[in-house]
Amino acid sequence: MAVAVTMQTLLTKESDGYTPSKQRSGIALCLSGGGYRAALFHLGALRRLNELRILSKVRTVSSVSGGSIVSALLASYIVQSRSQGRDLSSAEFEAGIATPLRSITSRNIRNRPLLKRFALPWNWFRRSTQVDALQEQYHRHLTKLSLAQLPDQPKFVFCSTELSCGVNWVFEQHRVGQYWLGYTSPPVDWSIAKAVAASSCFPPLFDPMTLAISPDELSGGKLEAGTERAGLVNGIRLSDGGVYDNLGLEPVWESHEHVLVSDGGAPFRFKPSTTVIRQWKRYFGIASNQVGALRKRWLVSNFEAKVLHGTYWGVGSAVSRYGSEFTEGYSKSLAANCISRIRTDLNRFTIAEQSVLENHGYILADVAMRKHVPSLMPTEIAPLRIPHENWSDEKDVSEALRDSNRVRLSG
Repeated sequence: MAVAVTMQTLLTKESDGYTPSKQRSGIALCLSGGGYRAALFHLGALRRLNELRILSKVRTVSSVSGGSIVSALLASYIVQSRSQGRDLSSAEFEAGIATPLRSITSRNIRNRPLLKRFALPWNWFRRSTQVDALQEQYHRHLTKLSLAQLPDQPKFVFCSTELSCGVNWVFEQHRVGQYWLGYTSPPVDWSIAKAVAASSCFPPLFDPMTLAISPDELSGGKLEAGTERAGLVNGIRLSDGGVYDNLGLEPVWESHEHVLVSDGGAPFRFKPSTTVIRQWKRYFGIASNQVGALRKRWLVSNFEAKVLHGTYWGVGSAVSRYGSEFTEGYSKSLAANCISRIRTDLNRFTIAEQSVLENHGYILADVAMRKHVPSLMPTEIAPLRIPHENWSDEKDVSEALRDSNRVRLSG
């Protein structure tokens, strides 16, 4: 309980919009970062939430990095389907969201931006080359819609990290910005692809995205006007949303009655740090892990204390932790030692990797909802339809994912 109070106090200081539990409303869905791995894990969760008729009731979708990839596809599909008067049926989910996500995760969209920067001498000192090229990849393969074209319901929030103030920067339909410097309406030419690129430009491979915004354009921030604020606005740099909040909690935890968190992020690994470079990487890794672990402990402790309602499922977990009544799904050993070790990257994923991650997210979302938020479940629960039953045998999965933890320079 001490963790809950401490973290609640910390987050309340960051945002004055905390709402008492009795005044909260709606369901928030948080899709974590974690590259293609997270996007595919979330795909399975979205599929099951749609089958349970919960996805259509979500008020806000908050996403980070890899979660923003699948979130952008969901937003684009909702816009298209509503213009044609259609609902998100299971068949349409497959054609409109699952198939396009498998298509983009079958591509290496990481190498082209890097090559464009370092293989062309005239781009060597142009630090925005990689993130601009990443945005082009998302615009070509993900969505061509602008932020202004996002649906009104649910509200979509794409999260990145603003480096000058070290806080969360949001891209939404009607506003962009952060609470220290303020907010403004997104320019008409700002695309969803731009938001996803800012959300997923993970360091050190991608330099931050630079924004050209004048101090007068931003309003409503906590920092008073003056030379310091003007300098900060003129120096806005956005990096991967996971640098600050890899769960995407900040935009929703204060005001929503139910918070559902799908976490495809990388679990902390025990490993030696035998070289200077590895030692320095370990320093930053430990610091980042502790911030993420504190957020998770705060979230779970608040669920248990009934301060918040909702549930959390993570890629390193398994159905066994939810109780003996749940028998479908992969074992804890396979989840912890194999599936959760799949690389977090933006290069080509195999059919096996795609299928197993979708299966895993689908089953964990189902058991987490049944166990912890039965009040949101429909009276008649749709039967489980494992997306890829041909990838249920754990020996086959283990063999197919044997080298999935290795970052691949090509492919």
